[in-house]
Amino acid sequence: MNRLSQYDQEPTALAGFAILVKPRPKRCRTRVDSLRCALRGLKEAWDTQPNLRIHGALGAGMVLLGIWCQISVVEWMWVSFALGLVIFAELMNTAIEETVDLVVGLRPDPLARRVKDVSAASVLVAAALAMIIWSLTFVRYFV
Repeated sequence: MNRLSQYDQEPTALAGFAILVKPRPKRCRTRVDSLRCALRGLKEAWDTQPNLRIHGALGAGMVLLGIWCQISVVEWMWVSFALGLVIFAELMNTAIEETVDLVVGLRPDPLARRVKDVSAASVLVAAALAMIIWSLTFVRYFV
């Protein structure tokens, strides 16, 4: 039970806040429900975030390149770590940006812009690190 559960019965505006609380969909209670919720979130991010699709396509290309080059197990570990880091950073960036948008709405807010910029920068750093890892992994197969 959380501090807003008393407002879950019907849509209502909280006094002093610009947040409309609506009845929530069924909560994820079992492990299967949790997995279903996580997969739903992944699908929603995939459907709405073009950068996630770009990173996914580039990652799939790196996996195919790894299969073609027959990279070692240790190299697979690094390549998959880099891919997972980028996807994780992109998902966290999406969650942070959606949360900021939920809180500030359409009004301009310099702090919200800064939070979103830093969140996007984390994806940039993860992608740069992935490029370094992938370059170090695959350069010996092409030189």
